[in-house]
Amino acid sequence: MDRAVEWGLDGLHITNVDLVSLEPEHLAKVKKAAEDHGLYLEYNVSFNAPCDPRVNSTVKDALLNGKAMGADLVKFSLDIDRPHPIYGTCFDPDVMKQLSKRYDEFKENLPLLDKLGLKMSLENHCDLYADEVIWLVDKLNNPNVGACIDTMNSMNVLEGPEVCINKMAPYANCVHLCDLKLKVDPDGLHSIGSPIGQGDIDETKVLRTLREKSNVTRLTFEVESEIGDDTMEEARKKEMKACTDSIDYLRNTLNVGLKKR
Repeated sequence: MDRAVEWGLDGLHITNVDLVSLEPEHLAKVKKAAEDHGLYLEYNVSFNAPCDPRVNSTVKDALLNGKAMGADLVKFSLDIDRPHPIYGTCFDPDVMKQLSKRYDEFKENLPLLDKLGLKMSLENHCDLYADEVIWLVDKLNNPNVGACIDTMNSMNVLEGPEVCINKMAPYANCVHLCDLKLKVDPDGLHSIGSPIGQGDIDETKVLRTLREKSNVTRLTFEVESEIGDDTMEEARKKEMKACTDSIDYLRNTLNVGLKKR
């Protein structure tokens, strides 16, 4: 939080890994610290994350924990197990069975969502087409439920970012702004995370679309930085520089209104 203030940010998007503990006393400390720093918080959870199960949660627990830490939005990755080959499986019957189960759990907790005064956001998290996210948001039909656009996740289901963002923008209440470089070599196609504005995503067009088609009022930037052969210390320095480079690009090239303290 100190670093966020130093960088002139308005808030943070955090996970259970960042929190370390979900004990009520600890969440109360997190809430007070965010208030003391003048930061909003968004809470990021999954159902069955393949990379780190510590971020998993039920819908009910996520909403209660989000409220306890002072977050105003809870973002869910849906963790859908897609059939293979992935391409062309939008609305596949196996996918729809899984989405229906997610629908049931979200629907059951909509009264709690409204009672707590929170927003809920459903992400195209590497495993969903834009149309599938929109289907779920439409079916839940609640003003506090929207879509979270991740600007590079759609490529994992071979859906172009521009197509995805154009579709999801009217439904968005959360945006994860990312960038990547595509590298083709004899070993295949690789996506490599990069600072915002230094990759192959047309961020100028992304921002134009969001401004024209969405009602989002804030952006979360993400830097996908691999450790590779670096030491932890070296990797952290590179990651911090990627963050400051991204902030500079957002503020001074894209004219995103980041808070200047």
